[in-house]
Amino acid sequence: MARLFLCLAARGGRSYNPCMRNPRLDLLIDYPFRRLRELLDGVAPPPDLAPVVLSIGEPQHAPPPWVADVIAARAADWNRYPPLNGTPELRAAMVGALARRYGLPDGWLDADRHVLPLAGSREGLFQAALMAVPGCQTDPAPSVLLPNPFYQVYAGAAAMAGGEAVFLPSDPANGFRPDLDAADPATLRRCALMYLCSPSNPEGAAADAAYLARALDLARRHGFVLAVDECYADIYDHVPPPGALRAAADGGGGPDNLLVFHSLSKRSSAPGLRSALVAGDPALIAALGRLRAHAGATVPLPIQAASAALWDDAAHVADNRRRYRAKFDLAEEILGDRFGFRRPDGGFFLWLDVGDGAAATRRLWEKGGLRVLPGAYLARPDADGVNPGARLSASRSTASSCTRATRMKRAPGLTPSASGRAR
Repeated sequence: MARLFLCLAARGGRSYNPCMRNPRLDLLIDYPFRRLRELLDGVAPPPDLAPVVLSIGEPQHAPPPWVADVIAARAADWNRYPPLNGTPELRAAMVGALARRYGLPDGWLDADRHVLPLAGSREGLFQAALMAVPGCQTDPAPSVLLPNPFYQVYAGAAAMAGGEAVFLPSDPANGFRPDLDAADPATLRRCALMYLCSPSNPEGAAADAAYLARALDLARRHGFVLAVDECYADIYDHVPPPGALRAAADGGGGPDNLLVFHSLSKRSSAPGLRSALVAGDPALIAALGRLRAHAGATVPLPIQAASAALWDDAAHVADNRRRYRAKFDLAEEILGDRFGFRRPDGGFFLWLDVGDGAAATRRLWEKGGLRVLPGAYLARPDADGVNPGARLSASRSTASSCTRATRMKRAPGLTPSASGRAR
């Protein structure tokens, strides 16, 4: 007897429909560290050398030991839901830290209106795009201006919010600061959001006060949000980088159109706390708070108490800075002018010219046991097809700075390049 086979899964309500998901997910590129794993798949480091991981910006200094004591003392608060807007003590500590760091006028920041705690700056930076970019479908889409190279979260946020990422070149010619003249008038008219990072990741270049003032003026003239990622602002070499809040205060008004992001991950070597802040325009802070009420992770009360103590303390930050400075001293002594070495204004990365970044990464892992990241993974090709990041980015956060810099210098087959660009 002939039978007819019917695939009920093709029509049943329980089946998976591949169209029933957000198509913007397809716009997300692989995170750099996944690409790095694929690049180094099958490549083994020398068995006689302890591997040194330089590919991720994870601090290796210990946070102050008293942080654990503060958290333990608040153990009774683990069974309480924490306030999304943070405790009054935490907000006051965050405002105080910003006011001291940037010399802001008394009362210029209000702890109840100008600041919010975040569960790490990454989520706040991402949610800023969801808050700022209009959800309506337009052609062309609202633009989101990004530095190039860039922190990958900026591009991911732009894509998921429905914006068009427009990359502004950051290269030696402009001091590794995004070229504000690269955005044409039409792009500026439809701009919803601009991301800046100072000191920049990965180049370590700090924007000066005039640059920040100009970026803020553009945001106000064209009605977009300026989001300034300052998570490396307290890890500087000798000169404290200017901040966007101070630029706004010096302009004689408030922080209109401005959001700035700071994090305890880098400042206090405490990424495990997942604790950061956003400060700025009170209307934007209120809008971001409304979004976070639905989609934001709240910081637990014991962590809020530890965070307030960290924001209130400057001594451990100065010690942290001193230790990073000593590592850059070693790097400068060992590398000298090789590989286009330049001492960064801030942060804890080296951004070196090595010719073919991917080939250098494999060679350093295979010959020297150094796990680094090709700079091309942190950038996009420009209009001419040139990737401005086809060089090497290396973290300066582990204790063995002298050892790893020496290995890089002596790695067989690795020679300085006049240009780190891949063509």
